[in-house]
Amino acid sequence: MTQPLSQRTDTQGPVFPWLPLLVVACALCLCATLYEIFGVAPVELQMGIVQKIFYFHVPSAYAMYLGFTVSAVASAVFLATRNERWDAIAIAGAEVGSLFCLVVLVTGPLWARKAWGTFWTWDPRLTTTLLAGMVFFAYLVLRSFGSVGEVEKRFAAGLAVFGLLDLPIIHFSVQRWRGTHPTVITGNGGGLHPDMRPALFISFFLFTLLAALLIWQRARIERLRQRYEALEIEAAERGLLEET
Repeated sequence: MTQPLSQRTDTQGPVFPWLPLLVVACALCLCATLYEIFGVAPVELQMGIVQKIFYFHVPSAYAMYLGFTVSAVASAVFLATRNERWDAIAIAGAEVGSLFCLVVLVTGPLWARKAWGTFWTWDPRLTTTLLAGMVFFAYLVLRSFGSVGEVEKRFAAGLAVFGLLDLPIIHFSVQRWRGTHPTVITGNGGGLHPDMRPALFISFFLFTLLAALLIWQRARIERLRQRYEALEIEAAERGLLEET
């Protein structure tokens, strides 16, 4: 006999007792990051203050990788186990990854306008980043339909796994197809000034913490939603049994 949902302990959502500490760490890291970017890091000679976008653009791309990777891996595990917990994590990763992808696609053209004289070029890295955003946006649109069944969940999970294949293409597109997008962190793109590195590394740390916090919280909310939906179904089934 199936145990009533109200008595199950795995539907409460992920428990994270260190959540307040993570929030405080994000706030402190944000203050340190802004100080390093605008108070310590030098102003680039050619692009001026616009170059400061770099400290948000690159870490956002990294956070996008994290979100989409979490979504794809969790989707693969969901396909193998049909465990709703992994489905919740997949949704959270897709939403957070899409959020940071939007930041990348907004800050990138703003920076490009100053560096290249145009907001957008069909550079390999720009194009493949846009493609990844479209794949996971399609995933979210599919999951936003009302009364999503198992077929829709499995199809969306497969779409997320497919989207994972685009991430290494984004990363290596500059070296493989020699587009206009620079590889500024390596010697191939001119390197990075030593005085700019602390601000960039702190930004990476901040965006990693922020991505982890958002994914965890969004997964917890999704688990609670799943629990509520399951309770509604159980209550409806019990009502039908009592009527008969």
